[in-house]
Amino acid sequence: MRTQLKIPAALAAAALALTGLTACGGSSSGSAADAKDGKIKIMVGGLDKVIYLPARLTQQLGYFKAEGVDVTLLTEPAGVQATTSLISGDVQGVVGFYDHTLDLQAKGKQVESVVQLAHAPGEVEVVGTKAASGITSPKDFKGKKLGVTGLGSSTDFLTKYLAVKNGVRTEDIHPVAVGAGQTFLSALEQGSIDAGMTTDPTVAQVVDKKIGKVLLDMRTPEGSRQALGGLYPSSSLYMNTDWVNSHKDTVRKLAKAFVRTLQWMSTHTPEEIAAKMPSDYAQGGKELYAQAIKDTLPMFTKDGVMPADGPATVERVLKAFNPNLQHATIDLDKTYTTEFVKK
Repeated sequence: MRTQLKIPAALAAAALALTGLTACGGSSSGSAADAKDGKIKIMVGGLDKVIYLPARLTQQLGYFKAEGVDVTLLTEPAGVQATTSLISGDVQGVVGFYDHTLDLQAKGKQVESVVQLAHAPGEVEVVGTKAASGITSPKDFKGKKLGVTGLGSSTDFLTKYLAVKNGVRTEDIHPVAVGAGQTFLSALEQGSIDAGMTTDPTVAQVVDKKIGKVLLDMRTPEGSRQALGGLYPSSSLYMNTDWVNSHKDTVRKLAKAFVRTLQWMSTHTPEEIAAKMPSDYAQGGKELYAQAIKDTLPMFTKDGVMPADGPATVERVLKAFNPNLQHATIDLDKTYTTEFVKK
């Protein structure tokens, strides 16, 4: 398992090298975070993941430019690394899972979601063909190697919750960081993991290649309620609260651009959405990519507004297994704002 854990670390290092990021001494008040050059950098926890599709689509549709903001989109293989970039001051925003705002508050960092892109996780637990007979539900997770994008990522959070909810202790499962896309597919096919949590378009390729099957589907609000007991706000644009408060005009423009994209998505077909995206995102082919978008579309909001009961569900899920949050008092009102999307 040690060998497998080194792979995503190398991927993360490569991603950082490709994007040309440098550490800013661990301070969120560095020059990059102040955006003195007028440019906004947003780190995405996987630009080609359908769950984060609104980020690239907003750029493709020209809405950032139309609202007068100069946005550079960067990518990391997992949301936990994207969060590190925000806290260190390398970027001004992250398109990643809302649950990180609660985890960070417990660690003394104040971060908030300013646009809630999704009200369901969009995640799917798949089980490899070889292990399918021994894993029919999360009750069978004990002793199994379970793939996640990164340790400390939202897939890691949700995997641990599903285990605990089904009577399996977190110390009895073996999370393995395998990223997404080809690295996830290879790990599942080779048996490096027995099952794993991932998103489209990886899910569509798992099924199409017949290397695994869907065990648990959280791509819809109904699937979220069934697995997690309520709506689970996930993909969002979150930023350091201090930065938001001192750059409200910029945040308002970003919010308007993202909401325009969400509205556009709600009135166009999966095929029309796919046609707007970079061609290399459809690695399994155009039809499979369009199907992946169709399967994932129900997770997205149409207005960027946080669902009323969503934050409480996320808090309950995280406190079920996360020792950092179990005894912490979280001020949920400080983990998100609707000020910008409602305007």
